[in-house]
Amino acid sequence: MLIVDDHALIRAGFSAILQAQEDITVVGEAQEGEAAYELCVRSAPDVVLMDVHMPNGVDGISATKHITGELPDVRVVVISTFDLDEHVMDALRAGASGFVSKEVPPEELVQAVRVAHEGESVVTPRLLTRLIGTFVRLPEPRRRPRLAGVTSRELDVLVLIARGYSNAEISASLQIAGSTVKNHVTSLFAKIGVRDRAQAVILAYETGLVRPGE
Repeated sequence: MLIVDDHALIRAGFSAILQAQEDITVVGEAQEGEAAYELCVRSAPDVVLMDVHMPNGVDGISATKHITGELPDVRVVVISTFDLDEHVMDALRAGASGFVSKEVPPEELVQAVRVAHEGESVVTPRLLTRLIGTFVRLPEPRRRPRLAGVTSRELDVLVLIARGYSNAEISASLQIAGSTVKNHVTSLFAKIGVRDRAQAVILAYETGLVRPGE
C-alpha cells in the first residue's frame, strides 16, 4: 500500500502501524498527489491512504480522481482531521472507496485498509448519512438520466443501499436470494457508473431518489 500526506510525522506514524501487520506492506510514501500517482504507476499498490488536505502540489481530491480514473484496480481511502468534511464528499464522488479520520484508533485504521483491499466501502452508514445530510447537493434533474435503464428491482436495491442496508438485509427485505442481490448490485453499479456503495448512496441522494431524513 501507499501512504500520502504532506506531514512526514503522520506518514511515519501510519507506516509504523501498518508495517507491523503481517498482511500489509507499505511500498511507498508521497507528500502530494502527483508524486502519489507516479508511485502508483510504478508500484501498483492495492490501497492508497490519501490525505485530502495537501496545500502544496496536487491535492487529495484531484489525485484520487486521477488514480481511480487511470488505475481502476487501486483502492483509495481518504483521511481527514475532521469527520464532517466537505472535501471527503468530493473525494468519494471522485472515486475514493472510503474515509477514515486521522483520530481513528490504530486497529480501525488497519481494518479500513483491509476492507478497502477486499473491495468494500470504508464508510460507516451513520457517518455517510451525516456527511450527506450536511453536504449533499440538492437533487439535480440532469442527474436523473444516470438512472435510465435501471430496472424497478434495481431501484429498490439502490434505495435500500442508500438507507445503509447490507446485502443480507436487502435479501431479507426484498425476500430474494443473496446471490440475486449480488447480481442486482453488480448490474446496478455498472448502469449508474459507480465503483462502490458509497458512490451509489451519494447518487441516490443527489438524484432525489432518497432524501435526508427519510
